[in-house]
Amino acid sequence: MNLYLRYFDQEAFATNVDQAIDFLKSIPEIGMDESLEADVRDYAASDVCYPKRYKVRPRVYFIVIKTTAASMRDFKDKKALRSTPSGEHRENVSPSVVRLNQQQPGWYEGALDFKRVVMIPATGKFEYRDTHFVANVKALSALDCYNRIVEYLRQRVDSRSQFPSAKGKNFAYRYLGMWK
Repeated sequence: MNLYLRYFDQEAFATNVDQAIDFLKSIPEIGMDESLEADVRDYAASDVCYPKRYKVRPRVYFIVIKTTAASMRDFKDKKALRSTPSGEHRENVSPSVVRLNQQQPGWYEGALDFKRVVMIPATGKFEYRDTHFVANVKALSALDCYNRIVEYLRQRVDSRSQFPSAKGKNFAYRYLGMWK
């Protein structure tokens, strides 16, 4: 397992933990000490595959990423991604996204919970209010239903209002049947 290290615009690709520690020692701002060196060695030896972030000072970090890439170029080109047994990269698409895009022309009942900007008359200030909106829409798919509802609302509410993603829990739909 190789290591990719980055601190702002300084980056390195190390084939072993000693190279990674030498790179970190070459950056005086990091202040490499024995405990940090031991922690980097433990991370490199562990089975954890997630990137590790180390704090240098408030809001300043360097990262260490484990990779199976053979070189910096392969890492940047993302050639070390996990692949399926057949060797091809498989798209991870959730069933809900597939159902959203499924073409089924007809009437849909779409329900959307969004944050609407409204003015408080007493103070003249604005605030976000949770708003529930339900509409029957003639659409080609559930995603088309969502897009039509959001387009309709954007023309009628404050432009600062926030609309949820069609894939989230704040959008629900029900197919009502074919149009006539």
